[in-house]
Amino acid sequence: MSAPSEPPAPSPAATPGSPPSTLPGDKPGASGLRGLRIDRSAAPAGRRRRRLWPWVAAAVVGVGAVAAWLAPRATEVRVSSVVQSTASQQYVELTASGYVVAQRRAAVSSKAAGRLMELHVREGSPVRKGELIARLDDSDVRAAMLAAQAGVHQAEAGVRQAEVELTNAQAELRRSQGLQAQGFISPQAVDAAQTRVNAALAARSAAQATLAQAKAQLQVQQVNADFTEIRAPFDGVVLVKNANVGDMITPMSSAAGAQGAVVTMADMSTLEVEADVSEGNLSKARPGQPVEITLDALPQARFRGRVVGIVPTVDRAKATVMTKIQFEQLDTRILPEMSAKVAFLSRPITAADQLPLLAVNPQAVVERGGRKVVLRVSGATGEETVEAVPVTPGRKLGDVVEVSGSLRSGDRVVLQPPPQLEHGARVKLAAS
Repeated sequence: MSAPSEPPAPSPAATPGSPPSTLPGDKPGASGLRGLRIDRSAAPAGRRRRRLWPWVAAAVVGVGAVAAWLAPRATEVRVSSVVQSTASQQYVELTASGYVVAQRRAAVSSKAAGRLMELHVREGSPVRKGELIARLDDSDVRAAMLAAQAGVHQAEAGVRQAEVELTNAQAELRRSQGLQAQGFISPQAVDAAQTRVNAALAARSAAQATLAQAKAQLQVQQVNADFTEIRAPFDGVVLVKNANVGDMITPMSSAAGAQGAVVTMADMSTLEVEADVSEGNLSKARPGQPVEITLDALPQARFRGRVVGIVPTVDRAKATVMTKIQFEQLDTRILPEMSAKVAFLSRPITAADQLPLLAVNPQAVVERGGRKVVLRVSGATGEETVEAVPVTPGRKLGDVVEVSGSLRSGDRVVLQPPPQLEHGARVKLAAS
């Protein structure tokens, strides 16, 4: 009985990372070389992709260029703003600028010199004529006044004494005359009594003169005392406070550290506008001419007035003539030294002529679809578009024309828009 045969040993399976088995016909030592061979069957496809990529990129660039060329381009335009105006502008013949001034204005001071002891006002304080504004140190004046009053009392006593002496002399003369008539005294005695009366009369006259002089000295000191009291010369408002309590007031001197005027005040009821008109346009201004006044500080307010005077001289340096403009009605908001613009008008205006309205440059109004419109610019910078806004043109107001519509002051509108520019078109603002 033969021994059972052993099963054949299984061939070793390839494990990951193990070199590949040799193939029939391989030379010894050539195991694993076949695994290092490169499969070149996929190489042509990769080369084909590399060759197509430049053509794809060129096609994308070309499509973008064509799209950009076909896209609507922004039209370059000039713009102007919608402004607020009034109907009175159609009557303007001439404009000028100037300042509000008070025709009655004073730097209030004292004729006397002294230290400022009291100050009863400040900037903006209203004062009445004769009201006490400030007081200087008057101790020396008061002492001199007491001395003058004593002199008056002394002179009055002298007058009374002279009058008593005159009364006695006149009585003695009457007695002497009566005794002479009875033959008891001589005429010489009567003459002596008469001489005494004459002397008493002279003494009384001298005493009265002394009294008058003493009273005059007292009056002088009273005036000096009044100089220490600084009072308002007219009704007005304090504009500037030039000194403070403790300052030395010396109006007739320029000493260092001393002040001249205590306050500067003005009568606010005398406010006017002084405007300079070039001498070439002087023929357009005349006394009594109606004007419209605007103030830089009150841009929304318009005031009516008239020319009350033209100063008969020319400023050689500026070649201008000053005109004085009076307000038809003053406003408490009007203050001295405000900048003012004056429009000289061809005819008087009413309050209705001063109501605000909107106006645009006439070159902005065009016709689209049988109606008048303006092309309003809207949108962020670089992305502006135009919007056709219907308007109704009105009166011509100087360089602008009145319009009514859905506009607001400050809106930008296109000037002289080309015919092809329509609603919704993109625009580019021209450089100024």
